[in-house]
Amino acid sequence: MSSPRDLAATDRPRLSDGTVVLRPWQDGDAPRLYEAARESIETVGRWLPWLDAGYDIEDSIQWVATSEAAWRAGDEFRFAILDAPEGRLLGGAGLNQLNRTHHIGNLGYWVRATATRQGVATRAARLVAHFGMTRLGLGRIEILTAPDNVASQRVAENAGARFEGLLRDRLMVRGRRIAARIYSLVGEDFGVVGD
Repeated sequence: MSSPRDLAATDRPRLSDGTVVLRPWQDGDAPRLYEAARESIETVGRWLPWLDAGYDIEDSIQWVATSEAAWRAGDEFRFAILDAPEGRLLGGAGLNQLNRTHHIGNLGYWVRATATRQGVATRAARLVAHFGMTRLGLGRIEILTAPDNVASQRVAENAGARFEGLLRDRLMVRGRRIAARIYSLVGEDFGVVGD
Protein backbone atom coordinates (compact mmCIF):
# COMPACT_ATOMS: atom_id res chain seq x y z
CA MET A 1 0.00 0.00 0.00
CA SER A 2 1.17 3.48 -0.79
CA SER A 3 1.60 6.23 1.75
CA PRO A 4 -0.36 9.38 0.92
CA ARG A 5 2.84 11.24 0.03
CA ASP A 6 4.15 8.43 -2.20
CA LEU A 7 0.85 8.20 -4.05
CA ALA A 8 0.69 11.96 -4.43
CA ALA A 9 4.01 12.05 -6.19
CA THR A 10 3.27 9.30 -8.69
CA ASP A 11 -0.40 8.67 -9.27
CA ARG A 12 -3.48 10.46 -10.56
CA PRO A 13 -6.06 7.68 -10.48
CA ARG A 14 -9.24 7.54 -12.47
CA LEU A 15 -11.95 5.72 -10.52
CA SER A 16 -15.12 4.45 -12.16
CA ASP A 17 -18.02 2.10 -11.67
CA GLY A 18 -19.28 2.55 -15.23
CA THR A 19 -21.87 5.16 -14.24
CA VAL A 20 -19.63 7.80 -12.66
CA VAL A 21 -15.97 8.63 -13.14
CA LEU A 22 -13.86 10.27 -10.46
CA ARG A 23 -10.55 11.93 -11.21
CA PRO A 24 -8.43 14.58 -9.52
CA TRP A 25 -9.43 18.17 -10.30
CA GLN A 26 -7.38 19.56 -13.18
CA ASP A 27 -6.72 22.73 -15.13
CA GLY A 28 -9.77 23.66 -17.12
CA ASP A 29 -12.28 22.41 -14.51
CA ALA A 30 -12.90 25.82 -12.90
CA PRO A 31 -15.69 27.01 -15.27
CA ARG A 32 -17.59 23.72 -14.92
CA LEU A 33 -17.10 23.72 -11.15
CA TYR A 34 -18.37 27.29 -10.98
CA GLU A 35 -21.49 26.40 -12.98
CA ALA A 36 -22.25 23.32 -10.84
CA ALA A 37 -21.63 25.17 -7.59
CA ARG A 38 -23.77 28.19 -8.49
CA GLU A 39 -26.60 25.86 -9.52
CA SER A 40 -26.42 24.21 -6.10
CA ILE A 41 -26.36 27.11 -3.66
CA GLU A 42 -30.00 26.60 -2.66
CA THR A 43 -29.75 22.82 -2.30
CA VAL A 44 -26.37 21.86 -0.81
CA GLY A 45 -25.03 25.33 -0.08
CA ARG A 46 -26.46 25.33 3.43
CA TRP A 47 -24.19 22.38 4.33
CA LEU A 48 -21.01 23.51 2.59
CA PRO A 49 -19.12 26.31 4.32
CA TRP A 50 -17.52 27.41 1.04
CA LEU A 51 -20.72 27.66 -1.00
CA ASP A 52 -22.82 30.79 -0.55
CA ALA A 53 -24.29 33.63 -2.60
CA GLY A 54 -20.85 35.26 -2.88
CA TYR A 55 -19.26 32.23 -4.55
CA ASP A 56 -17.55 33.34 -7.79
CA ILE A 57 -15.29 32.02 -10.56
CA GLU A 58 -12.18 33.00 -8.59
CA ASP A 59 -13.29 30.61 -5.85
CA SER A 60 -13.47 27.80 -8.42
CA ILE A 61 -10.04 28.68 -9.82
CA GLN A 62 -8.61 28.67 -6.29
CA TRP A 63 -10.24 25.31 -5.49
CA VAL A 64 -8.71 23.64 -8.53
CA ALA A 65 -5.27 25.12 -7.77
CA THR A 66 -5.31 24.16 -4.09
CA SER A 67 -6.62 20.71 -4.96
CA GLU A 68 -3.54 20.05 -7.09
CA ALA A 69 -1.23 21.36 -4.35
CA ALA A 70 -2.96 19.29 -1.64
CA TRP A 71 -2.72 16.18 -3.83
CA ARG A 72 1.02 16.72 -4.44
CA ALA A 73 1.60 17.19 -0.70
CA GLY A 74 -0.45 14.08 0.14
CA ASP A 75 -2.65 16.14 2.47
CA GLU A 76 -6.00 15.80 0.68
CA PHE A 77 -7.30 13.77 -2.23
CA ARG A 78 -10.06 15.71 -4.00
CA PHE A 79 -11.93 14.26 -6.95
CA ALA A 80 -14.25 15.72 -9.55
CA ILE A 81 -17.31 13.50 -10.08
CA LEU A 82 -18.21 13.13 -13.75
CA ASP A 83 -21.01 11.38 -15.59
CA ALA A 84 -19.28 8.41 -17.26
CA PRO A 85 -21.05 8.52 -20.64
CA GLU A 86 -20.97 12.30 -21.21
CA GLY A 87 -18.28 13.67 -18.90
CA ARG A 88 -20.66 16.22 -17.34
CA LEU A 89 -19.41 17.52 -13.98
CA LEU A 90 -21.75 16.23 -11.28
CA GLY A 91 -19.99 17.32 -8.08
CA GLY A 92 -17.00 16.55 -5.93
CA ALA A 93 -15.79 14.05 -3.34
CA GLY A 94 -12.61 13.47 -1.45
CA LEU A 95 -10.60 12.49 1.56
CA ASN A 96 -9.16 15.03 3.99
CA GLN A 97 -8.18 15.38 7.64
CA LEU A 98 -5.85 12.41 7.24
CA ASN A 99 -4.50 10.96 10.47
CA ARG A 100 -1.37 9.07 9.48
CA THR A 101 -0.78 7.64 12.96
CA HIS A 102 -4.13 5.88 13.12
CA HIS A 103 -4.74 5.53 9.35
CA ILE A 104 -8.02 7.48 9.41
CA GLY A 105 -9.49 9.89 6.89
CA ASN A 106 -12.59 12.03 6.55
CA LEU A 107 -14.80 11.51 3.49
CA GLY A 108 -16.83 14.37 2.05
CA TYR A 109 -19.05 14.67 -1.03
CA TRP A 110 -21.48 17.00 -2.75
CA VAL A 111 -23.58 16.70 -5.90
CA ARG A 112 -24.98 19.48 -8.07
CA ALA A 113 -28.70 20.19 -7.76
CA THR A 114 -29.69 18.61 -11.10
CA ALA A 115 -27.90 15.35 -10.28
CA THR A 116 -29.28 14.68 -6.80
CA ARG A 117 -31.39 11.62 -5.95
CA GLN A 118 -29.71 9.55 -8.65
CA GLY A 119 -27.21 7.65 -6.50
CA VAL A 120 -24.27 9.77 -7.66
CA ALA A 121 -23.00 10.66 -4.18
CA THR A 122 -23.34 7.06 -2.97
CA ARG A 123 -21.36 5.75 -5.94
CA ALA A 124 -18.70 8.42 -5.47
CA ALA A 125 -18.46 7.78 -1.72
CA ARG A 126 -17.89 4.06 -2.26
CA LEU A 127 -15.25 4.67 -4.94
CA VAL A 128 -13.37 7.20 -2.82
CA ALA A 129 -13.58 4.99 0.29
CA HIS A 130 -12.25 2.00 -1.65
CA PHE A 131 -9.41 4.19 -2.98
CA GLY A 132 -8.61 5.30 0.59
CA MET A 133 -8.56 1.76 1.90
CA THR A 134 -6.67 0.09 -0.93
CA ARG A 135 -4.40 2.86 -2.21
CA LEU A 136 -3.76 5.00 0.87
CA GLY A 137 -3.82 2.23 3.44
CA LEU A 138 -6.56 3.79 5.54
CA GLY A 139 -8.21 1.47 8.03
CA ARG A 140 -11.09 3.75 8.92
CA ILE A 141 -12.96 6.43 7.02
CA GLU A 142 -15.34 8.77 8.80
CA ILE A 143 -18.27 10.72 7.40
CA LEU A 144 -19.65 13.61 9.45
CA THR A 145 -23.06 15.13 8.73
CA ALA A 146 -25.13 17.86 10.31
CA PRO A 147 -27.99 16.31 12.32
CA ASP A 148 -30.60 17.67 9.91
CA ASN A 149 -28.72 16.85 6.70
CA VAL A 150 -30.82 13.78 5.99
CA ALA A 151 -29.69 13.49 2.35
CA SER A 152 -26.03 13.17 3.37
CA GLN A 153 -26.95 10.63 6.05
CA ARG A 154 -28.75 8.53 3.43
CA VAL A 155 -25.65 8.64 1.24
CA ALA A 156 -23.47 7.45 4.13
CA GLU A 157 -25.87 4.62 4.93
CA ASN A 158 -26.31 3.60 1.28
CA ALA A 159 -22.52 3.56 0.89
CA GLY A 160 -22.40 1.00 3.70
CA ALA A 161 -21.23 3.27 6.53
CA ARG A 162 -22.43 2.60 10.05
CA PHE A 163 -23.86 5.28 12.30
CA GLU A 164 -21.82 5.51 15.49
CA GLY A 165 -23.27 8.42 17.39
CA LEU A 166 -23.75 12.14 17.81
CA LEU A 167 -20.68 14.30 18.46
CA ARG A 168 -21.33 17.50 20.37
CA ASP A 169 -20.14 20.80 18.87
CA ARG A 170 -18.14 18.99 16.16
CA LEU A 171 -18.80 21.09 13.02
CA MET A 172 -18.69 24.76 12.13
CA VAL A 173 -21.49 25.66 9.71
CA ARG A 174 -22.02 29.31 8.75
CA GLY A 175 -20.09 30.51 11.79
CA ARG A 176 -22.08 28.36 14.19
CA ARG A 177 -20.81 25.33 16.06
CA ILE A 178 -23.18 22.37 15.69
CA ALA A 179 -23.31 18.70 16.54
CA ALA A 180 -22.44 16.06 13.95
CA ARG A 181 -23.63 12.56 13.27
CA ILE A 182 -20.62 10.30 12.70
CA TYR A 183 -20.61 7.34 10.34
CA SER A 184 -17.70 5.03 9.60
CA LEU A 185 -16.41 2.63 7.00
CA VAL A 186 -13.66 0.18 7.94
CA GLY A 187 -11.53 -2.26 5.99
CA GLU A 188 -13.82 -5.23 6.54
CA ASP A 189 -16.62 -3.30 4.79
CA PHE A 190 -14.50 -3.55 1.61
CA GLY A 191 -12.87 -6.92 2.26
CA VAL A 192 -9.59 -5.16 3.05
CA VAL A 193 -7.53 -6.77 5.80
CA GLY A 194 -5.66 -4.27 7.97
CA ASP A 195 -2.22 -4.55 9.51
